[in-house]
Amino acid sequence: MLVLLPPSETKRPGGHGAPLDLGALALPPLRGPRDRVVDALVALSADEEASVRVLKLGARRRHEVADNAALRSAPTLPAIDRYTGVLFDALDAGTLRPESREWLGAHVLIHSAPLGPVGALDAIPMYRLAATTSLPGLPSLRKVWADAVTGAIRDARPEFVVDLRSEAYAALGPVPVDVAGVYVRVITEGADGAARALNHFNKKAKGEFTRALAETAAVVRSLDDLLAWAAGSGFQVRDTGDGELALVV
Repeated sequence: MLVLLPPSETKRPGGHGAPLDLGALALPPLRGPRDRVVDALVALSADEEASVRVLKLGARRRHEVADNAALRSAPTLPAIDRYTGVLFDALDAGTLRPESREWLGAHVLIHSAPLGPVGALDAIPMYRLAATTSLPGLPSLRKVWADAVTGAIRDARPEFVVDLRSEAYAALGPVPVDVAGVYVRVITEGADGAARALNHFNKKAKGEFTRALAETAAVVRSLDDLLAWAAGSGFQVRDTGDGELALVV
């Protein structure tokens, strides 16, 4: 089983780990594009005004240019601890038992813009880059990542993929069509029975869903397995029959 999460724009600063080691990250075939994007981001940071413009930074975020400049030398944190925000606050990985964190490390990838999907326990530094940003000297991030990530996921041979990414990050690496899995959408149902997509509660539900998977050390090899696990874990899900799963909150 492989769970794909989106990153968060907000991150925990600092770190205590050794500097970024691209060779130690999950999905080793992505080493090439990782080097290209990191090099382009570091190069951009040499020009603060250009960085502010390209990254669309407000006055309070100008310091993030320095984070990008130090990508290869800054201290690191496990990815699951680096990201903050609604999804990661709900997942609350810091309070999980060691065995549950190990489950995250074995089964969860977080899709970062500069590094592609990284393991939940992979060590990463602070950075600033969004999925839709175009870096000077590179094609769009979608062109850099999409085929490479799809191929790397195929090479990893997961039995089943649960894709919890936003559409922007799913576009940076679609799950191969020949790999079994589902794309999860979080919805609510009104009194009229109409389904509506959510924003804040979408992220919260995905964090809680992932935490429950880790706490139960879920073994999911098929859609039927996932549906059975969800029913037994208190989640209301519905197979929409088109490769997607509705998580109802």
